[in-house]
Amino acid sequence: MLVGLKVNAQQDLVKYVRPIIGTQKMGHTFPGATVPFGAVQLSPETDTLSYEFNGKYNGDVYKYCAGYKYEDKNIVGFSHTHFSGTGHSDLGDFLIMPTQGKLQLNPGTSNDTKSGYRSAYSHANEIVEAGYYKVKLDDDNITAELTATTRVGMHQYTFPKSYDSHIILDLMAGIYNYDDKNVWTYVRVVNDTLVTGYRQTNGWARTRTVYFAMTFSKPFKSYGQKNYDEDQVYRGFWRKFDQNKNFPEIAGKRIRMYFDFKTDEQEKVKIKFALSPVSQANAVENMKAEAPGWDFNKVKQQAQSDWNKELNKIKIDASADDKTNFYTAMYHAFINPTTYTDVNGEYKGLDQNVHNADGFTNYTTFSLWDTYRALHPFFNIMQPSRNNDVVKSMMAHYEQSALKMLPIWSHYANDNWCMSGYHSVSVLADAIIKGVYDGDATKALEACITTANHRNYEGIGDYIDLGYIPAERSGTSVSNTLEYAYDDWCIAQIARKLGKQSIYEKFLKRSGNWVNNYDKSIGFMRPKMADGTFKKDFDAMSTHAQGFIEGNTWNYSFFVPHDPNGMIAQMGGKKKVELRLDSLYTMHLPDKFFADTEDITRDGIIGGYVHGNEPAHHVAYLYNWIDQPWKTQQRVRMILKMQYKATPDGLGGNDDCGQMSAWYIFSSLGFYPVSPGSDEYSLGSPSIKSAQLTLENGKTFTVEALNQSDKNVFVSKVLLNGQPVTKYTIKHGDIMNGGKLTFYMTAKPKNK
Repeated sequence: MLVGLKVNAQQDLVKYVRPIIGTQKMGHTFPGATVPFGAVQLSPETDTLSYEFNGKYNGDVYKYCAGYKYEDKNIVGFSHTHFSGTGHSDLGDFLIMPTQGKLQLNPGTSNDTKSGYRSAYSHANEIVEAGYYKVKLDDDNITAELTATTRVGMHQYTFPKSYDSHIILDLMAGIYNYDDKNVWTYVRVVNDTLVTGYRQTNGWARTRTVYFAMTFSKPFKSYGQKNYDEDQVYRGFWRKFDQNKNFPEIAGKRIRMYFDFKTDEQEKVKIKFALSPVSQANAVENMKAEAPGWDFNKVKQQAQSDWNKELNKIKIDASADDKTNFYTAMYHAFINPTTYTDVNGEYKGLDQNVHNADGFTNYTTFSLWDTYRALHPFFNIMQPSRNNDVVKSMMAHYEQSALKMLPIWSHYANDNWCMSGYHSVSVLADAIIKGVYDGDATKALEACITTANHRNYEGIGDYIDLGYIPAERSGTSVSNTLEYAYDDWCIAQIARKLGKQSIYEKFLKRSGNWVNNYDKSIGFMRPKMADGTFKKDFDAMSTHAQGFIEGNTWNYSFFVPHDPNGMIAQMGGKKKVELRLDSLYTMHLPDKFFADTEDITRDGIIGGYVHGNEPAHHVAYLYNWIDQPWKTQQRVRMILKMQYKATPDGLGGNDDCGQMSAWYIFSSLGFYPVSPGSDEYSLGSPSIKSAQLTLENGKTFTVEALNQSDKNVFVSKVLLNGQPVTKYTIKHGDIMNGGKLTFYMTAKPKNK
């Protein structure tokens, strides 16, 4: 048994989770109620900013990517779908707000909460836990509590005595909202406790339909709606009815509803709100299956038990702050992808038809440009069955795609096509190489090749013909070329495993295309023109309009994760690379060089290294390839301390659906997947004292860091099952076979 660890008993690790940890200036993680990988993320919204202002993009809306901004002083309501720490957004479906007194259907303004249904609140009266959220709404003296199952959000509102208590259902509200985003909304009042319906939106996901069933714990005495479609020319013959009061079938683009109650002092009115990607009937079925009763505390306890089950897969001995950071990171890592299958196995496919997930759970929310780097490799260790289902979901996406492409950014039966590369192939390759995927690997290879040869997508035709993407044809020509080269290497790894030699050789050759953007005369990756010359007006410091996305060439020049040795040779050898890496971490990047790049802030930068964005997440580990492992150890521990804190602004950048958190988990444990698609992990410097990983196959992998302290960040030696590790790497099989990895920590670098 490890000192400080109860290895068999399930510990209450939920107490270490701080869902509110995120970043102040960028897309915050949502603090509300969800279960691991749940379809429902029930959370407060703190404002209603529009995506547009005077016909143009409203930059302030970026602060509300997750709907909740810690600095805000009031809450608009509680909606059921959110993204966790993304740099763009959507969702915020079906906002509910309890009020009492005069009915107001307008949300009001942030500087005058009395002007609408929003309410002031205080963090002093806010409780935020994994699977549970509670807050006092000061304006109406109502206590709101939220919890969830996979497909059902449960609300509990404690009202004062009132003859005019209301539950508002805002069907216009949304994140990154604008007037034309709601395509259509339908609501059917089935009886005095059950309401069903759907809404379709046109946003980041172009054609997104979400169905719901909403039921109350007590009958409402009356109900009504306001339809804001005042400019609709054709109104049909529905005008025969008064649809505004107690009318059971409502439809339109811009609707807010209300339900009236009489409440006694401290009376609890509860709501169960179920979602479905398929139908209203399925939403009702989901509710009956997952939340049949009205015991709020029972649902909350089950949600937190579900979280404890997942968190207990890794038990660590560490400082209090490190435990908070570690288990909050695990919480963030296990929010996405999200379940996109009803309890009966049905889901809506990319073709907008209903499909049945035969033998797997279908998932969505694949922020792949971020999560291929560490999140999915982490799943291959700690969630292999789930990642197997993720790959099967990607293959279903491919089969249903009219373009016959694997997902780029999967999002509620849509691809929103966000970011560059075709990184599904990385996830497929990593799962196949590590023996996680139990489907048809030959078909998976075919899907990868078809995607990689889609000539009219983001410069792939030029990339195939020229070996790079001309700068005059793409604003992200260099980063796209580098990412395609890595993805091609992933395809080559699948082909090699399957014995497809000609395919292996073809894509291995393509994976060398990164060299075409390397300019030896300046030692950086650089945009290249169609005529083969390098772009003349080039600024190596700038993150804007230089051929890269969310980073500059100082960061991207190291993006050759599949061939560090080739990169080192191009850069002039190990000594020159060491100087370049040292400069990256010690230089100063003035604000003006990233002022026009929305996703980058000073908080996420160390020297010139942009940890708050993903392209350089592997870079600290590259010192291992130049025989300076002590610098990897030093840099990793520095990043862990500077970029992850147990505070509401504790992340140096967007969590990006778990990627920032997965980096933290791996690096805290002492190893990292520099090149997913390989079965190797590069060693660093663990920050925990010890950790026990309980694997799905029944085996246990243990990490020990002897003499661990904030000063002892260096590693004098590493033993794997008592045998010396000499190459700064361990293999996937070393972990999955169980055993012990022991780091001997010291304050003095071994080979300085």
